[in-house]
Amino acid sequence: MALYTDGKVAFVSSDTPEANAAREELISRHGDAGIENASIVVALGGDGLMLETLHRVMDRNVPVYGMNFGTIGFLMNEYNANALDVRLRAALPTRIHPLSMRVTDTEGKVSEALALNEVSLYRSSYQAAKIRIAIDGETRLEELICDGIIVATPAGSTAYNLSAHGPILPITAPLLALTPISPFRPRRWRGAILSNRANITFTTQENGKRPVSAVADNVQFDNVVEVQVHESRRHSSTLLFDPGHSLDERVLIEQFRY
Repeated sequence: MALYTDGKVAFVSSDTPEANAAREELISRHGDAGIENASIVVALGGDGLMLETLHRVMDRNVPVYGMNFGTIGFLMNEYNANALDVRLRAALPTRIHPLSMRVTDTEGKVSEALALNEVSLYRSSYQAAKIRIAIDGETRLEELICDGIIVATPAGSTAYNLSAHGPILPITAPLLALTPISPFRPRRWRGAILSNRANITFTTQENGKRPVSAVADNVQFDNVVEVQVHESRRHSSTLLFDPGHSLDERVLIEQFRY
């Protein structure tokens, strides 16, 4: 797949000394078209930078190729300053769709945000959250008492969702993971796997006593009363991976680690 054809490459970094040095070296070799003019973006950092960059270029049909300077780097390729043009030409694309989150707070204000990894609800005080869960307009769980709950995309299923003991989803699966965080009641409820066509509504209970925040990737809203979540097919982002190191392969490998 010949993506590296016009030389319009932009380089972004996570602003660590190592990532900045790599960015300067690559710019000296390849130039820098700037993220607004680029046909491909190379992100030098960790998964957080990758998510930030994917949000910046969302819906512009500009793929992002990451090289790892972070801790985990699940969404990144290995760093090598050599033969970048060859690697970009050979890179394989993975297209992902974000979650759309619509929140209403205790003052009636409505806000919206997109999440490529997950939408999460968290208790905002020492009191456990109480949350009612409805799927496609039908209440499925009248009251979940917990520290929070996560809706994860396949791309995000190996992130916080996995840490909360949620399922890993293959990247091409038309599914979403619904995973509770430290559930108290019902104690044995482990969450659900939903169709990516599902419309999920969370309604918080006893808002004054049990405040809850909602987060879409890195965008947070406080004192929420209702949170509606669904996958948005109107928006998309594209990641690039070296052959043999695709996101499909990484998800598969993650399921056999112990």
